[in-house]
Amino acid sequence: MASSPCGSNFDCGLEIKTRSVEQTLIPLVSQITTLINHKEKPKKSERTLRAIQRVGQAVSGAVGRFVAVGEAIAVENEELKEEMGLACFEARRAGNAIAQLTDVSTLEQPESDERSTVFSDRTAMVKAARMLLSSVTKVLVLADRIVIKQIITSRNKVLVTLDQLERVTTFQEFVQIFSQFGNEMVEFAHLTGDRQNDLKDEKKKARMAAARAVLEKCTMMLLTASKTCLRHPDCESARINKDAVFQRMRYALEQVIEIVTDSRPGGEAQSVLPISLYTGIKDFKGKVEGLRESLYHVSVESLSAQLEALLEQMEDFTDSPYTHHEQREGLLQLCSLARQDTHTLIAAWTQAQQSAKATEATEEVELAILKACQSVGELRKELHKIAVGRATELLKQHSEHLALHALKAGGGEGNLEAVAEYARTLSEQKEQLVETCRLLCHVSGTEPLEITCIHAEETFHVIGPQIISAAQTLALHPSSKIAKENLDVFCEAWESQLCDMAVLLREINDVFEGRRGDKKTYLSLPRPGKHSANLKTAKAAKLDSEEQSTIAKLGLELRLLTSDVDSEVERWEDQEHDIARHSQTISSMAYSMYLFTRGEGLLKTTLDLFHQAEILSEQGFQLCSHLHTFATQLVDDDKAVILSETEKLAASSQQLQMGAKTPVHGKSATFLKVEQSIQNTKGVMTVVVFLLPVCNKLLKKHKSERNSLGSPQDWRDKQLPTPLREEALNGKSSNGFGVKSLEQHMAGLTFLESK
Repeated sequence: MASSPCGSNFDCGLEIKTRSVEQTLIPLVSQITTLINHKEKPKKSERTLRAIQRVGQAVSGAVGRFVAVGEAIAVENEELKEEMGLACFEARRAGNAIAQLTDVSTLEQPESDERSTVFSDRTAMVKAARMLLSSVTKVLVLADRIVIKQIITSRNKVLVTLDQLERVTTFQEFVQIFSQFGNEMVEFAHLTGDRQNDLKDEKKKARMAAARAVLEKCTMMLLTASKTCLRHPDCESARINKDAVFQRMRYALEQVIEIVTDSRPGGEAQSVLPISLYTGIKDFKGKVEGLRESLYHVSVESLSAQLEALLEQMEDFTDSPYTHHEQREGLLQLCSLARQDTHTLIAAWTQAQQSAKATEATEEVELAILKACQSVGELRKELHKIAVGRATELLKQHSEHLALHALKAGGGEGNLEAVAEYARTLSEQKEQLVETCRLLCHVSGTEPLEITCIHAEETFHVIGPQIISAAQTLALHPSSKIAKENLDVFCEAWESQLCDMAVLLREINDVFEGRRGDKKTYLSLPRPGKHSANLKTAKAAKLDSEEQSTIAKLGLELRLLTSDVDSEVERWEDQEHDIARHSQTISSMAYSMYLFTRGEGLLKTTLDLFHQAEILSEQGFQLCSHLHTFATQLVDDDKAVILSETEKLAASSQQLQMGAKTPVHGKSATFLKVEQSIQNTKGVMTVVVFLLPVCNKLLKKHKSERNSLGSPQDWRDKQLPTPLREEALNGKSSNGFGVKSLEQHMAGLTFLESK
């Protein structure tokens, strides 16, 4: 069986943290594995010899080009010069050794010729291969440090400007510094977005996504909170509101650096997530089932201690004031049953060990194992039911945002008593949501989703008091437009987090039901009051039961198409590929439109639906761009197929966009527009469903035809940060922190004096 000289991780002792480094090494590993695992035959044909020599020369040539790039990097980065130079020297030496060992172009080798070849000295070949992979990996890891350094440098610039912003006392100075801050945040957004997509570790990806989400929301909050403080410098609640934003931004910036450097300030190791009930139950079941294979080598008493520790964690559910009495009683009964079945298993196990004839698990032990697994399985189902049910109930209760509306009204009227009353209501809602996020964390099923639950918990915990301080400021200055705008921004952040929680809930259900656990979801859903200009004068409406019934068939057809897209994306080896990633995003948006036809999900009104259709069309155009880029790598026939389907996708996206932007008036016209939007979305999805398997097949074909590392320029483009494109600075990239919204707020700065 073929094997790679350095194992499946290709790192030869060096930890590879990013996909780009790993993907760069794969072709090299493939070629070297081919050389090492050639079939040993007494006679080698001319064709075999030529093939081996060709592969050896290709490896040596690619390494030479690769090393040239590494040496250029060393010249540009003095701090890496010595390490990079040594790694490049070793890589070049190993490449030359492989070229010499594969120089076997002639069949006739005189017996007196003591020159080593891949046939005569397999050990030398393995040694050269190991040295090559180790040195090339080291070059790549060193180059990756440059990316980390650039992120740290960008963070440092943001921190300096953040300190300046915190100390400004005049509006003119604030406008100037915030403009610089906005540009620096855009740069930081793109650097960290690229890094997030490149990370191999899904936990780190989730942590990076959470930190970047904080920065995105806080950028808007910082702007309005600072403006409010400048307008009302003696207002204590405004200062508290502003200080909390700056503190949270600094914390999020520090989190990003912890993730990219794998350390905490002071050199501490990163903290480990507390074990969730889902993970604990899974581990317990694994140990119980493992008893079948080790009758005399396991201490079953440890199972009892592990179960007790697990049941102690149930207090998060049983002690919660929001858990219904019947649910609490049911949980306690299931805990008692699990404890009883575990004790029965221990007794059966002990008896089997004492029996001289028993060499493997007896029938009694097998039955006890099954019962113990079943009882903890039922416990897990009940925990999931309670947590998800509680979250669903809360989201439904808060869908109208009554407390937020009351705070806005009370603040606008200058009614401090009303603000105090509804502040208590919001605080209670916050506590409910925080505790529910904690319960969801226990049943989320994957570590990335656990991290997302923790992020949601922290967000509700922080934003709740910030909304209250913003409302208090407005109540003290009811005529202040900037104070009103500030409260609106914090309320939108709360509503946004509720939307994200609904998406999270869907993901947790997917994991529990065994569908998809790490599917990408589109989180930037339309926010109330932030629709495009052509929709601002339109009236938001909901479909009535008759209209929902009429459109149900279209919605179901759209749902089936989203399932097809999800299935096709899951077949991709590289699900981070731009084509797969954008297709998944389009599918997630289409799914939310399907939910709208059922009167469910996050899209509540027709305006929400039309805005979602606009955003989906933009994603369609972005996918077209990636398809065009992909087509340039293909031969004529394949290229023609991709370009033909890309034209169809562009036409469907254009039709969807134009339909969504067309203003309509009246109930029947609005419903026709809804129907047409769903139909046009189906058109986009149909093309995507066709393209995904075709592109996947062509991508595999293209990779199999690559015989070396690729050009040094391709590798360098992967490894080194590229300058920010003009469109990135204009907010056209998906990695920005809400850049368009940032520009809108920047434009509004000039009106501060009149507020």
